[in-house]
Amino acid sequence: MDIPEDQLHALVDGRLAPELAAQLQTRVDADLEAAATVAAWHSQREALRQLHRGVLDEALPAGLTSAARQANDLRRRGSQWQRWGGLAASVTLAFALGWLAHGQWPSSTATLAAQGTAARFAHQAAVAHVVYMPEVRHPVEVTAAQQDHLVQWLSKRLGRPLKVPQLGAQGYELVGGRLLPGDEGARAQFMFQNASGDRVTLYIGAVKDVGAVADSRETAFRFIDEGPVSGFYWVDQGFGYALSGKLPRQALMDLATAVYRQLEN
Repeated sequence: MDIPEDQLHALVDGRLAPELAAQLQTRVDADLEAAATVAAWHSQREALRQLHRGVLDEALPAGLTSAARQANDLRRRGSQWQRWGGLAASVTLAFALGWLAHGQWPSSTATLAAQGTAARFAHQAAVAHVVYMPEVRHPVEVTAAQQDHLVQWLSKRLGRPLKVPQLGAQGYELVGGRLLPGDEGARAQFMFQNASGDRVTLYIGAVKDVGAVADSRETAFRFIDEGPVSGFYWVDQGFGYALSGKLPRQALMDLATAVYRQLEN
């Protein structure tokens, strides 16, 4: 691909003037790899919007609106206060965007406490799947060709020996994996793909599930439907596992069962 990625990002993000965008689009259409990358990024953006559609359509919380109004008032007061007002508005906007990424606005102490549950862990797994699943050039950090290195590296970062399930019998082969941040430490994401190009991801990391009140309930599978992606997740001895994909529920259940049986041995 001869087109720099920063130009492709500008095209997808709509940051180019119409004439420049048209010229670049012509170049993209003539470059199969660039066209595939742009199509994947468009798909990724739309999937993320659908994943948070409920939040995007909500009215701004009264507290945030009030804070923004106060920031605007500050900007109207002299040059010095104007600078501080701009800073306040920037902080408010960053705060708002951060909670949009979390999928909900914090409205109470109970809501904040719920951010550490297994359900939140599964939501993060779904978001990570939507972000990296469409990638053409960089779907993983370390490929399956370096599986031993991948497992050792992620095991060290997560502080626990990890295993990669073998899903060949189900028609899926390992693509590779990557390291991701999480609420309670590092997360590992392993990606698998079948002959049709369908991808599923296994997301692993420490999690405190306040809803799991007994050991016998911890390993029970729970289903999550996040719009463009769904999955099954479970908690076992303080570690969470979430298998995500755009597949029928039963197909995901079969894959999750195969993963669980291999990881528990």
